[in-house]
Amino acid sequence: MRTTSSQKLKIGLFVIVGLAILFLGIFLIGNQKSMFNSTFSVSGTFKNVNGLMVGNNVRFAGINVGVVEDINIVTDSTVKVDLTINENVRKFIKKDAKVSIGSDGLMGDKLIVITPGKTNAEVVNSGDQLAAVNPVDVDKIIGKLTRVADNAEKITTSLSGIFEDVNNGKGTLGRLLHNDRMAKDLETTVASAKSTVKNVNAATTTLHEDLKAAQHNFLLRGFFKKKQKAAQERQDSIKKAQEKLQKQQEKEQKRLAKEEKKRQDSIRKAQKQ
Repeated sequence: MRTTSSQKLKIGLFVIVGLAILFLGIFLIGNQKSMFNSTFSVSGTFKNVNGLMVGNNVRFAGINVGVVEDINIVTDSTVKVDLTINENVRKFIKKDAKVSIGSDGLMGDKLIVITPGKTNAEVVNSGDQLAAVNPVDVDKIIGKLTRVADNAEKITTSLSGIFEDVNNGKGTLGRLLHNDRMAKDLETTVASAKSTVKNVNAATTTLHEDLKAAQHNFLLRGFFKKKQKAAQERQDSIKKAQEKLQKQQEKEQKRLAKEEKKRQDSIRKAQKQ
């Protein structure tokens, strides 16, 4: 079967369109991965890369500026991540910039985020190592949350059992809530306690008034005056003893100061000789 010119034209157009799409795809992928741009390299060391993979994006100021070139395990607790970054953003990245591991959205791919350094710091050079901020260990957080949830479940179960016993009238609180007789007895006890406290307060007031009246009674006035005189004499003797002790302390301090002065004078004389 002979191929017509229209079929040849269609095949040619199909091939041209296919090649154009292929070249466009290569250009877009290469442009995204910085294959056609002038680049420089920096690195950072992490304790845990948290699922980061080679080819993931490097983001600076919210813009993709490079890719993760390589990931190598250096020691059992250190992982080195090599980054390839577009040359046109190097003037904005300082030597004190920091790299951290983030994610593209809530559940997106992992990526490297470069945090800008100080404005007056020196511009980073190709091959420099930037300070790394280690990511949060999600597994540890999940483990802690799991333990908290387990404990909360145990506490909820225990509280449920306690409330069930109370509703069924078990225990002191349950019997108190469900037994009207106990509640009335408790009310009676509280009322009796209030009445007793009231009587005690009244008796105290009466006793205070009686003592006041007794002090003005001519038969007991001498007794209370003797008590007041004895108390005053006690206070006076204590005051005299304190004053005597204070004078002795002042005298002793003067004597010590005098001896210290003599000692200093003797030292100065010895130094002059």
